[in-house]
Amino acid sequence: MTVTPDLADADLMRQLEPVVEKELSRHLGMVRDWYPHEYVPWSEGTDFEGPLEGREWTEQEARFSDAARTSLIINLLTEDNLPSYHTEIAANVGTDGAWTAWLGRWTAEEARHSAAIRDYLLVTRSVDPRALEDARMRHMEAGFQAINPGFLAGLTYVSFQELATRVSHRNTGAATGDPIAEQLMARVALDENLHMLFYRNVIAAAFDLTPDQTMQAVLASVRDFAMPGHSIDGFGRMAVQIAVEGIYDLRLHRDDVVMPVLRAWKVFEREDFGPAGEQAREELATIVAELDTQATRFEDKRAALQARMAARA
Repeated sequence: MTVTPDLADADLMRQLEPVVEKELSRHLGMVRDWYPHEYVPWSEGTDFEGPLEGREWTEQEARFSDAARTSLIINLLTEDNLPSYHTEIAANVGTDGAWTAWLGRWTAEEARHSAAIRDYLLVTRSVDPRALEDARMRHMEAGFQAINPGFLAGLTYVSFQELATRVSHRNTGAATGDPIAEQLMARVALDENLHMLFYRNVIAAAFDLTPDQTMQAVLASVRDFAMPGHSIDGFGRMAVQIAVEGIYDLRLHRDDVVMPVLRAWKVFEREDFGPAGEQAREELATIVAELDTQATRFEDKRAALQARMAARA
């Protein structure tokens, strides 16, 4: 059993720099620029009440199911907090070199998401514009703080979070039943998937450099995982609503987010862990099994709820 000493963040970041350069080059070769304005049905737009003396928004204009609309709002508010995410990552990776080049590119790509989703929602008058703006102000004022701060903790977290966001965006688009919204959210989800690949591949290299240290960071990220929008007012209630609708629930989180990333890292096949890494892997296996149990329990409760609702109908 090999025991690899932990590396300081600065040492690990420096040793991973060539990997970041390679992954950034790969990313730029795969990504395709897109333009948010092309996904917004501008011809549907009308002025709102206010200085332009437009039409006041009414509840009758709200579109989609309650769950789909809630999910769109959560996804937008999450994307709004980009300045806080940028700050958190910049604090970990510094301000020069390949890391900074990646951070700048990632931030520029992410900024498209909130622009496109907000324009779509406002032009189609799908949500209350005043409530949406008030929620944005509160959420951005609160900012974002990492649950587990630090270099490896941050990188392992976003490896899961980017994939979780991709699943949420794509399923939200499908839940709207609107071809335009579905196309837009699928395009946003594609960005999130490419971002996940970057972070996942960097962490794969970190596993080779310092397996125990990386395994401990992965454990913490899975154990304490929360979506980046968890601080949104009323998030718990809205998350349940979205889960009941099947847009994002524990089963999707475990099977479509956590497990694919762990399999890519070969976490349960690796043979280079020392005692600390082995202990972390054992704890992770227990957590994954518990996630499966919790997901099944929720699915049973949801099925019972749906049966009662169908009987009433």
